[in-house]
Amino acid sequence: MTDPAVERDAAEAAAAFAHPPVAPDASAAYGDHPDQVVDFYAPRGDSVGAGAGAGTAPLVVVLHGGAWRAPYDRQHITPFADFLARRGFAVANVEYRRGSSLPHQGSEGPVAGRWPETFDDVAAAMDALPGLLASALPAADPRRTVVTGHSAGGHLALWAAARHVLPSGSPWRLPSPPELRGVVALAPIADFEVAEQLGVCGGACAQLLGGPAHWDARRPSADPASLLPTGIATTVVQGREDIVVPPAVAESYAAAAAKAGEIVGLTLVEGVGHFPLIDPAADACAVVAEEISQLAW
Repeated sequence: MTDPAVERDAAEAAAAFAHPPVAPDASAAYGDHPDQVVDFYAPRGDSVGAGAGAGTAPLVVVLHGGAWRAPYDRQHITPFADFLARRGFAVANVEYRRGSSLPHQGSEGPVAGRWPETFDDVAAAMDALPGLLASALPAADPRRTVVTGHSAGGHLALWAAARHVLPSGSPWRLPSPPELRGVVALAPIADFEVAEQLGVCGGACAQLLGGPAHWDARRPSADPASLLPTGIATTVVQGREDIVVPPAVAESYAAAAAKAGEIVGLTLVEGVGHFPLIDPAADACAVVAEEISQLAW
């Protein structure tokens, strides 16, 4: 007998990935590695009239998901980036180094993430963006920046907004909070302890940290639930029927934030799972756009 939840998840994934990739308006490198690149989408649609003037549109930085694994790159989230651009946002779709393309011994599939390269890249991309915008996306207003990301990318979005509270001595630590309007994390892997307990993405969190042997030493520098409070406005959007990253992960993160004295918004979307949050044809995607708008405009 088939599991209705699994069938729904497969159908939602197929629908989200059925959209053809959308080419960017411009691209720019933030490093020498082929994965150190950002694709830019200029704002368009009725909300920006005939075109956006310089520095007039809020910037949305998008970090894609895929369990930090190499087979999943930024192409699958380009329809979502285009969707946001058609809502009047300037969009930066960030690529970063992920795990190996090949299974490793003792692993069921490609290993998640690279330590420290995955974090090196997200930090470098965020730091480089203000300098890249002038030529690649002049319509963007960097003073109105919202970071969003889906699944593993939701983790990276939360992490990017928490660099000023990283442990002392971290190479990624910022001396002061980043200049962000906020974070909208979509079904994020936001609490590593809970995610590992639930087997999210086949133990991807431990793999991202380099394996169980590094869990205790590296988790304080990587786990959003350990990097609180941030002082950055944060909202989590989560499908209530998500079986990929179950709502318990987001709920635990929100609870950790509250314990640290910070309120994190948690929007549970009824009747949907993991993938409609980035599917432009799904009503859940409009919910995401509205959450971003509330922070950006």
